[in-house]
Amino acid sequence: MGQLIVVNFVSLDGVMQSVLSADEDRDGGFDEGGWVLRYVDDEVERFMSGATAGAGALLLGRRTYEIFAGTWPYADMADPAVAAMNAMPKYVASRTLKDLSWANSALLGADLVAEVGRITAATESETVVLGSGDLLRTLIEHDLVDEYRLLVFPLLLGDGKKLFADGRPARRLTLTATRSTPSGVLINTYRRGLGA
Repeated sequence: MGQLIVVNFVSLDGVMQSVLSADEDRDGGFDEGGWVLRYVDDEVERFMSGATAGAGALLLGRRTYEIFAGTWPYADMADPAVAAMNAMPKYVASRTLKDLSWANSALLGADLVAEVGRITAATESETVVLGSGDLLRTLIEHDLVDEYRLLVFPLLLGDGKKLFADGRPARRLTLTATRSTPSGVLINTYRRGLGA
């Protein structure tokens, strides 16, 4: 059975909103978009390239899918992570999208929990979730995430959409790996329920 892996950027106070550009997600008046870029060093790039190229599939929410579909098909296919991303299956959770233009993309049905179970049962590889805040809240609520690979950036944003919403049940995770990059980003890997 495959594993569901979350790979995400978060600020020290847990914000994951609008990481790469100012216009990515201004919901709630968020005006700190693009906060990741000043911290991206060679270590961060290598980690993200490996996490992407090593995935067997992507699971994405609508907004993240639309951003990626507007970028990755046109990126340099000589980059192994770009080539992998364009070739791998991409599963999209959306109530509004009807047509998916990015190659190897499939729209999931209404029962997201069952669909994710079907995807992970049908593969031995990792299905990776990038971005996709609304989708993540559903996955976390139903305890479907096997591993979190979080890149924690050394800044406090105060406001913004958080990775972990308040009011969820307590869950135990085990830190299985950690390292820091030259720019001060911590790359932490947490597994679900080990040693709990």
